[in-house]
Amino acid sequence: MSYVPDNLSYTASHEWLEKIADGRYRVGITEFAQEQLGDIVFVELPETDEAYAQEDECGVVESVKTASDLYAPLGGTIVEVNEALEDNPELINDSPYDDGWIFVMEIDDDSDLDSLLNPEDYRNSIEDEE
Repeated sequence: MSYVPDNLSYTASHEWLEKIADGRYRVGITEFAQEQLGDIVFVELPETDEAYAQEDECGVVESVKTASDLYAPLGGTIVEVNEALEDNPELINDSPYDDGWIFVMEIDDDSDLDSLLNPEDYRNSIEDEE
């Protein structure tokens, strides 16, 4: 079974979120997602200072097998991207919850948080897929 840290929130589309400051969240894809994708070879990062609505496409992760869209887990503005992924996209495979984070966003509305999955619910959602 894929590792699902207890200190994060999750989306049904396999993004994780870590609260890093008031209204700011670090975002990446889960270990389960990177396992499904296989070896990641390219990441199209979102633009900083770009605003997205919740569930808008905001980037792409490409692997040797397929390409997968990234979705904004919350409505808000991208304030930082992990530029290390431009030269080392495999960081997502090696360290999806640490070095392989993808972007930081500042959210518009705390009510968007209500749609996120807690770790137990996310584990249950991927059990059927593993």
